[in-house]
Amino acid sequence: MSYVNPLFLSQMQSQMNPLSHHNETKTESTEFEKNRQRYQDLIASFPHVKGWFPRAPLIEYSGHWIIEALLEGCLHAQDFFQARPTDFFVCSYPKTGTTWLKALTFTIANRSRLEDSSNPLLYRNPHELVPFIEMEFAYFPQVNVLKDKGNTLFSTHMPHELLPKSVVKSGCKMVYIWRDPKDTFISMWTFFQKQNSNSGPLHSLEECFDKFCRGFSGYGPYLDHVLGYWKAYQEDPDNVLFLKYETMKANPLPYVKRLAQFMGYGFTSEEEKKGVVEKVVSICSFETLKNLEVNVGDQKRHDVPWVYYPNSAYFRKGKVGDWHNYLTPEMAARIDGLMHEKFKGSGLLEHDQ
Repeated sequence: MSYVNPLFLSQMQSQMNPLSHHNETKTESTEFEKNRQRYQDLIASFPHVKGWFPRAPLIEYSGHWIIEALLEGCLHAQDFFQARPTDFFVCSYPKTGTTWLKALTFTIANRSRLEDSSNPLLYRNPHELVPFIEMEFAYFPQVNVLKDKGNTLFSTHMPHELLPKSVVKSGCKMVYIWRDPKDTFISMWTFFQKQNSNSGPLHSLEECFDKFCRGFSGYGPYLDHVLGYWKAYQEDPDNVLFLKYETMKANPLPYVKRLAQFMGYGFTSEEEKKGVVEKVVSICSFETLKNLEVNVGDQKRHDVPWVYYPNSAYFRKGKVGDWHNYLTPEMAARIDGLMHEKFKGSGLLEHDQ
């Protein structure tokens, strides 16, 4: 997830108006508020199941299970977000490399500031620079990056089938990153342990793992989420780039160059000779980002209220295979079996990422 605890988004929304200093911002926040009851009435009619926290149920919407406040944000984005052909989307399931990919896309698009001490990445967490359309766009329209009409970088955890129609129709580009489901699960479970809220204690690893395998998780079944974007990539490779975390992690340079070219910000031969690609990789590396002052200790973003995760929560280990320290061989076999069954015949596992 992003910075905020979804269970508290309703409380955050109630704090919005006092923070709004511009008429435009007030209009945007009121627009969400006046539609909120309609979203809540609709959601009340959907199936509910127990989630990973006692007081944060998951709601089914078009085959995907989503926490209520985030589903409200998704519905609002579907209704009101208007994508432009020049926009670029960072798409992912939670805890699959989102923070890293946001840092890379922002740095690629703004690399003229690599040597600039005012480079925003040095002072702001990547999630502040590339806003979620189902979170910041719905709940926090006052943030500077959304008020900046020149901003073209956006992100989402929404399944491809649930994206606003404008995103698909505009012809804007998107990059999707996926990760071994075993590491994805462990990253999510350990991340949620750092949540400071009244949603109740996180359920045990075994219980959450069972829910994850059955598709009761965050933005719905993880494997379906991956497959949805894989199919979109197959149908439109000119506008969808499909990447794998582990492959990029092992050798980031060629993938960063590929990403830049895909975004329309390809590196020139002169830049490559000067080592600009290596600088981008270094600035956006896990080690560099984790040790920036803004991402250390209890530092939190200050442009939105009710922040329930410190910036440091987004930088745990970043390693491949950490699941070995948590899952039994039987648990690993279960999820591997589900993955191979789900992706069988799709060509995904054979894809040279």
